[in-house]
Amino acid sequence: MKKFFAAFVSLVLCGMMLAFAACAANPTPSADNEQTVGDEESGDRLDPLVEEFFLLRLALDGLRSRDDGKDALNVLDRPSEYEDADRAIEDTLKRLDTDYIDLLILHQPVGNFMAGYQAMERAYMAGKVKALGLSNFPEELVQSVIDACRVNPQILQVEAHPYYPQSKLKAYLFKYDIKLMAWYPLGHGDKSLVNEAVFTRLAQKYNKTNAQVILRWHVQSGNVVIPGSKNPAHIAANLDIFDFALTDDEMKEIAALDKNTRYYNMSLEDAAKTYLNIRPDFNDQE
Repeated sequence: MKKFFAAFVSLVLCGMMLAFAACAANPTPSADNEQTVGDEESGDRLDPLVEEFFLLRLALDGLRSRDDGKDALNVLDRPSEYEDADRAIEDTLKRLDTDYIDLLILHQPVGNFMAGYQAMERAYMAGKVKALGLSNFPEELVQSVIDACRVNPQILQVEAHPYYPQSKLKAYLFKYDIKLMAWYPLGHGDKSLVNEAVFTRLAQKYNKTNAQVILRWHVQSGNVVIPGSKNPAHIAANLDIFDFALTDDEMKEIAALDKNTRYYNMSLEDAAKTYLNIRPDFNDQE
């Protein structure tokens, strides 16, 4: 498969796993051991047809498997160029050698992000993008986008894990049918989270790893979960979470781990200072 300008790669299961997507300059904090997928479902075992497209097909109503083998997620990752986002999107399509992108995410709520999102809307209405998303936006700025624009985002990408499940934010997003996409899904590799007694006990019960139990919790919580690993064995293990289901009581046990604690604490002010100065040359990458 053509090597895209990579920083993170998402996987879709469609009979076989298809690599799709990438963006540059470490778009969202990730750890090698945080690689997985997710969809929306409750306690019962997922239907096999549902499992086939559990990453984004179910998270985004109507997102279809592509015939060209180029399922693509991309991040509009240069806040310094949000005002020239129309050109940035066209350049992205050319680099990916595709007619459209399945999911386009606006990375940071800094700079003239509204101009960037409005350009994404235009691409969406022109059929060049099938779904729109935001990343790292707090609730009040998500609302500002909803109030000002014609097409609501379908995805909000934020940090989420058992220590920081984003319950309040998810209740807000539910009103607008916006799905939460979790990064740091395993707590940024925090062994104290992964090795919590409840995960160890459930891993033994279901013959799974602690990480697989956490990923199953994400799926049953309705989260879309993004990968952060290049290790094929890790990725394969993280796909193997659909032959068991946590009970309601077990989900409540995990919910009790909520510490309202996040790992990534950059302020919007610091994010502006950092990301407005990032000017990667995507065209110089293979």
